[in-house]
Amino acid sequence: MPGRTFRKAGDNAPFGYFAWEAAGLRWLAAAPSGAAVVPVLEVGEDFLDLERLVPRNPTRAQCEAFGATLARTHAAGAPAYGSPPDDWRGDGWLGPLSDPLPLPLHPVASWGEFLARERLAPMVAAGLRNGIWDERDVATFGRVMARLERGEQDTAEPAARLHGDLWAGNIVWTEQAGVLIDPAAHGGHREADLAFLALFPPPHLDAILGAYHDERPLADGWRDRVSLHQLHPLMLHAVLYGGRYVEHSRAVARRWA
Repeated sequence: MPGRTFRKAGDNAPFGYFAWEAAGLRWLAAAPSGAAVVPVLEVGEDFLDLERLVPRNPTRAQCEAFGATLARTHAAGAPAYGSPPDDWRGDGWLGPLSDPLPLPLHPVASWGEFLARERLAPMVAAGLRNGIWDERDVATFGRVMARLERGEQDTAEPAARLHGDLWAGNIVWTEQAGVLIDPAAHGGHREADLAFLALFPPPHLDAILGAYHDERPLADGWRDRVSLHQLHPLMLHAVLYGGRYVEHSRAVARRWA
């Protein structure tokens, strides 16, 4: 389909990367009345063909509609925290296509344990290998993880169907709707997608969050937990890019230690 296909390819992508992304897109698209997702046309070992989207600037009404449909995507659920998309086995990836980091996908019973063991602990280890964290950082992250594993911040919500990499650049606004692209889809806490969105925000974020909350109200204290949900993406950015993300990660960790 000349002109109607966008081919995503990369020589440095890990083996299986494009099948992983395709599985996530299809899983998100299967959510009843959920957010629009770019259609998968074909997937091969070294490429992923998607329907080409024509971007435009979003209206406030479109952002409100996106917030409501995202709530319905999350509500479609997942078997557990850390569970992979349907039709996928093994871990996934998160980060730039040229050098993504492994994303553990091991089902865990509680959100706190999942965040501590499957998200923060690998970033502590990766940062140590890269010489980013010092002994004080490791101790601080350890206190955060211990509190999480005790369930101090659990909200007793079932696992949601997450996009997993929901920053502004992974929503393409078309004439019809905001369309999800480039997921790292898995079962997780729905507040994590919203916190990622707040970290790298799209236009009219307040409209997205307001419509989301109207569709499916968030648990008490969700605003206070935003920075906690942002800790993993901040640490990942610190490992990948260094710079200001290192100190930002430390500051958030100190707040939750």
